[in-house]
Amino acid sequence: MAAKPKLGMYWASSCGGCEIALVNLHEKILAVADNFDFVFCPCLLDTKKRDIEEMEDGSIAVTFFNGAIRTSENLEMAQILRRKSQVLVGFGACAIDGGIPALSNLHSLADHLHTIYLENPSLANQDGVTPRTSVEVAEGELELPAFWDRVKSLAQTVDVDYFLPGCPPESNRIWEVVETIIEGRPLPPKGSVLGGAASSVCETCSRSKEKKEVARFYRTYEIVPDAERCLLEQGIVCIGAATRDGCGALCPQVNMPCTGCYGPAEGIFDQGAKMLSALGSVADIGSYKGMSEQEIADKADAVFNSIPDQAGAFYKFSLAGSILGGRLR
Repeated sequence: MAAKPKLGMYWASSCGGCEIALVNLHEKILAVADNFDFVFCPCLLDTKKRDIEEMEDGSIAVTFFNGAIRTSENLEMAQILRRKSQVLVGFGACAIDGGIPALSNLHSLADHLHTIYLENPSLANQDGVTPRTSVEVAEGELELPAFWDRVKSLAQTVDVDYFLPGCPPESNRIWEVVETIIEGRPLPPKGSVLGGAASSVCETCSRSKEKKEVARFYRTYEIVPDAERCLLEQGIVCIGAATRDGCGALCPQVNMPCTGCYGPAEGIFDQGAKMLSALGSVADIGSYKGMSEQEIADKADAVFNSIPDQAGAFYKFSLAGSILGGRLR
């Protein structure tokens, strides 16, 4: 019997939702087992790091790598799996553009350690101890991965062949990719986005769209939106206009705004900048007649200040891969 191609999956700085999305293939997971030798997935298998290191370079056919690069261990595993994999896929929003972990780029490493280990009300840490990369104990030296000051995307650290977006990727989209490999159909050019569309979420959203004039914005708990009208027209920050489709506009279907997990739509370099530009064109600040430049600016500020977390609204999943990359306050 011919050896089956090897499949791997790894999580770096992530929540584990991508592994759940893979398991959510349901009965199709049996087809994965029939066609691949699933050799590495810390969430599901007990394969050790040394087992992967001992494999020949290029011996894993495909590796799905999810999670951002936050620690020295994340980088080490990305480099190992790049060498061992014929095809390395950035799997999910965190691997592709840093995801939610990259929002911590707005603060320093010292800020994080102080908040987590010194200010946290659930801790008893009178000595003010914070993690170190190594410490000597009676049994020998204990080591921890270095916690970096900045979160990076996978492609900012190693060469990536393809990108499969989403938080997590929709299971039917994962299956499309797996089925393509099983059937031996050619993959698109290197660097392509798999399991996503060229259109934006707005283009596939079924909500009615009229003239947008937004005088203020609301958080989702502050109003009950009309189930038929465009959410943005109702003052809810929905960034479907700047987001790649691939999910089928699932969130707007259940009265929730798109938060951008599929990343920038085709042709958009920076997702947050695109959405800020779009909102600038719909902000309703009343008549300009007789207003000074300062008065216009003040009214525009009043509209946008009703968005309580602008970084989280516009760069929830894409800060590390954006023009900003994350600037310390």
